[in-house]
Amino acid sequence: MFAGASMLLAGALFIGSAAAVWLAGIWLSETTDALDRRFGFGEAIGGLLILAITTNLPEIAITTGAAVSGDLGIAIGNILGGIAIQTMVLVVLDASLRSGPPLTYRAASLVLVLEGALVIAVLIVSVMGHFIPRTFVLGRVGPGELLIAGIWVGGLWLIARSRTTLPWHAAGNAPDGQEVRRGHAKEMRASRAMRVGPQGVVLRFAVASVVTLVAGLLLEQSGERLAGGLGLSGVVFGATVLAASTSLPEISTGIASVRMGDYQLAVSDIFGGNAFLPVLFLWASLLAGRAILPEITAVDIYLTGLGILLTVVFVWGLIARPQRRIGPIGVDSAIALALYAVGMIGFATFAGAL
Repeated sequence: MFAGASMLLAGALFIGSAAAVWLAGIWLSETTDALDRRFGFGEAIGGLLILAITTNLPEIAITTGAAVSGDLGIAIGNILGGIAIQTMVLVVLDASLRSGPPLTYRAASLVLVLEGALVIAVLIVSVMGHFIPRTFVLGRVGPGELLIAGIWVGGLWLIARSRTTLPWHAAGNAPDGQEVRRGHAKEMRASRAMRVGPQGVVLRFAVASVVTLVAGLLLEQSGERLAGGLGLSGVVFGATVLAASTSLPEISTGIASVRMGDYQLAVSDIFGGNAFLPVLFLWASLLAGRAILPEITAVDIYLTGLGILLTVVFVWGLIARPQRRIGPIGVDSAIALALYAVGMIGFATFAGAL
């Protein structure tokens, strides 16, 4: 769409689309919470599927545009690179606390540990799926893409059950953690959104969904032009600038949850979004008509390993609950920040050598 556009125009469209994704994403999050409260669909597995799709509309739009246009590098980079960047949102949320125990100390819960394990599981299958022969397909998709979707759905079901049936003290919640019940921030956002009435909520949800989808497509198209103009591969651009732009709503809603004292929801939103992203490989495969996982590159596998490593650090933080802070952030956040910095230096060197 923007192949012949100037870099200035593509840059302006990209920035404008990122701003639209940010603002519409906040509106979408609030109205989704209101609809969840109104209809109570979040407790069932079908409701969890709906929530996952609505809160990841920017990534769905980008993946759709990239798969249809044939530029799968941007789609793959946005999915796998996006997981590493969205995990680093936890560092931003930790820093927003400024004082007192770190984020993972306050949010500590075995349910969150299970959610982190689900992220690791789908990422491991993503790497394994790369080594499956391209000719081994089931219909229009590969077995790896189907397995990721199956693990994700099964994981959601197990986690939903674990929220009330874990045979641990306080349903797996650590002592001296958050004082409010998990989901408190979601209820507050829903109450704020419901002030316009049920019809107003539905209208806002529809508008926010359309804006998010259109802005996501514009992000992908203008990003493709910028990547070409800057001499960057689709994987590099998708894993960095594009992934960072689609993480803006998570930062805003996460900080809001932290300020309301709902630390578990803030962490759960990040882990939940990260677990869903690899499921988009199935959607991309259906659109492209071929298996996607065999096409991921060594750079993609590198980013996947970085995402797993960062997730492990925060899972450790949820279990060990270190109270020490290094400057404005906790020990686990400091470790993750250092690993991400080193990892991205390696990524830049690695990507430039290929």
